[in-house]
Amino acid sequence: MSVERIARIGLNAADPDRLAAFYEAAFGFLREGDVEWAAEPASRLFGMAVARARVVSLRLDEQRVDLVGLIPQGAPYPGDVPGWSSLFQHFAMIVPDMEAAYARLSRVPGWQPISQGGPQRLPEASGGVTAFKFRDPEGHPLELLAFPPGGAPEIWRPTSERTCLGIDHSAISVADTARSIAFYESLGFRVSSRSHNLGPEQARLDGIERPDVAVTGLSLPGGAPPHLELLCYRTEMDRAQTGMRAVDDVATRLVLAVTDAGTLSEAWESLAAHRVSAEPVIWPDGRTEALLRDPDGHHLLLTAPA
Repeated sequence: MSVERIARIGLNAADPDRLAAFYEAAFGFLREGDVEWAAEPASRLFGMAVARARVVSLRLDEQRVDLVGLIPQGAPYPGDVPGWSSLFQHFAMIVPDMEAAYARLSRVPGWQPISQGGPQRLPEASGGVTAFKFRDPEGHPLELLAFPPGGAPEIWRPTSERTCLGIDHSAISVADTARSIAFYESLGFRVSSRSHNLGPEQARLDGIERPDVAVTGLSLPGGAPPHLELLCYRTEMDRAQTGMRAVDDVATRLVLAVTDAGTLSEAWESLAAHRVSAEPVIWPDGRTEALLRDPDGHHLLLTAPA
């Protein structure tokens, strides 16, 4: 099959309104919608009983984030999930001026730093970017990312005075890069970049002692952001999943748009070992969706239009 694009990112949230207010104040997200999902198809999608699902939709440039409040609530985000854990997933927002973006974030309460000592400038071998990692008020990891002078891709060259320009990528920690590449290539992704990140700057950025991480960028044919990055930390630490459920706050979802319901059904049949939903769900508005797990347990929501 071929995924057309990463349509949006889904975050489970205990309080979608409070979290939306944080994203609006800290980064300039715009609130686009507030809807409720019908309980019966929501239960089939998540593979467990859901009495209510409310979705607050946010937009930053052309990228979208859904904040999903579920009743009953799943487990809160576990504290201090390290970057090498297979539970770890974040998304990175491009900023044209890191000093201004960090100052704006600092004026908004509720978040917690991951990086040590503020934003970190990485060596040229790691892209020469300046980055800062932190957790939102409910624990979801995030990153601010600034390209070096003259090094921004055309799509991220600022045309306005916005603090954050958009979402560049979502990064997931994986145990085996080759295994993950094979899985995502079956969905239509292709390797677009590779780097090897280590050293004291990376340690301060990740809040991890002596990190040694292979970073593999995966893109879809259209090339529109966000793209996907695989983070494979070379460590002896345990990467085993800890029973993450689709309703838990740690279960961030990449929402992958496919062309039609027939294509989605074909993928569903071919990826039986990765199913979360018992079957594809047809919503009252006619769209078809199904929830999968990748080889490391990260959640993927396939969506096809009516």
